[in-house]
Amino acid sequence: MNNIKVLVVSDSHGDVENMARAVELTQPRMVLHLGDGWRDAEVLMGRFPELPLERVPGNCDYRGRDAAERLLLIGGKRIMICHGHTLGVKTDLAMLLRTAVERGADAVLFGHTHQPFVDIRRGIVMLNPGSIGSYSRPTYGTLTFPDGQCIAATHALK
Repeated sequence: MNNIKVLVVSDSHGDVENMARAVELTQPRMVLHLGDGWRDAEVLMGRFPELPLERVPGNCDYRGRDAAERLLLIGGKRIMICHGHTLGVKTDLAMLLRTAVERGADAVLFGHTHQPFVDIRRGIVMLNPGSIGSYSRPTYGTLTFPDGQCIAATHALK
């Protein structure tokens, strides 16, 4: 389980090519899409059918029946994924962090702000991969799990 690499993308807003480039660059074992690109994720799954992909809807996805937040077990860690619009991430991360603590998450991944962000608060790894669909500066995130840890990073797509 130590060699798991997860590609984390958000806010693709129609840019499947940037996501495909990120897949090719990172060679992940799975992809997490954090919303605002539900259909983009479907297209990506068609291009890489062997690659597991999990997703949540964003505020632009209009997927009212799909859960806004999900808890996944990856690399032995509890990973909460969300877009963040229902948890007020544009103004304050307190509600997001409180929800992650309540759910027993080891890490919380969110999008919506289009700003790359990595931090550890109250022992919880926090990652916003930014916007893979940004015209001027597309970014993505990765998670790795060496020696039972959860390591998050953001990257500019080149």
